[in-house]
Amino acid sequence: MTNQASLKVQSRDGRGKGAARQLRRAGAIPGNVYGREVEPVAVAADQLEFAALVSAISVENTIVELSVDDGAPRRVLIREIQRHPVRSEYLHVDFFEIRAGEKLNVNVPLHLVGTPIGVRNGGVLQQVRHEIEIECLPSEIPPSFEVDISGLEIGDSLHIGDIDLGGVELLDEAERTICLVAAPRVVEVEEEEDLEGLLEEEEAEPEVITARGDDEEEEGED
Repeated sequence: MTNQASLKVQSRDGRGKGAARQLRRAGAIPGNVYGREVEPVAVAADQLEFAALVSAISVENTIVELSVDDGAPRRVLIREIQRHPVRSEYLHVDFFEIRAGEKLNVNVPLHLVGTPIGVRNGGVLQQVRHEIEIECLPSEIPPSFEVDISGLEIGDSLHIGDIDLGGVELLDEAERTICLVAAPRVVEVEEEEDLEGLLEEEEAEPEVITARGDDEEEEGED
């Protein structure tokens, strides 16, 4: 995933559900561009182009160069996406315009690197959190945080406070667990009970299944 991208949109005049439905039928997504001390602008994005963008970026922390009506690009973050619950279709999108020198709250993905020692010894890796929230300048937004987990033994866990954030401010609680290596689950079977069950199965009479009713007489009987 990259944290740099661009998208062209068109301004729109129509508001309301009827206008939004018309846009969607035409293959577009209604949206808005807003920000602090920024006049909101209603826009429409191409459905296919927007879908391609979303599949190629980390939505939460990627700055998008957004061109409205082929004008000068605006630097925005995708703040909210509404998607149809059944069809593969986007219904609405909100873009938040950012300003140089203004800090932002963003979620950054966590990428676990390496195979823990505990996993090699039979343990099970359990990832609890997949991203963390930080505050930083737009120019400081990292695409992700790589977390080395190769040294974890069975029973060990890694917490948010263990990550090197490179100077950005953490907004999540440092004590929260990112991942842990759990002991393997062992199912104990009583050998004696298992053996008794096996003997019972061997001694049991086979069940005879017939289409004839129990009270039906065999042919040839008087």
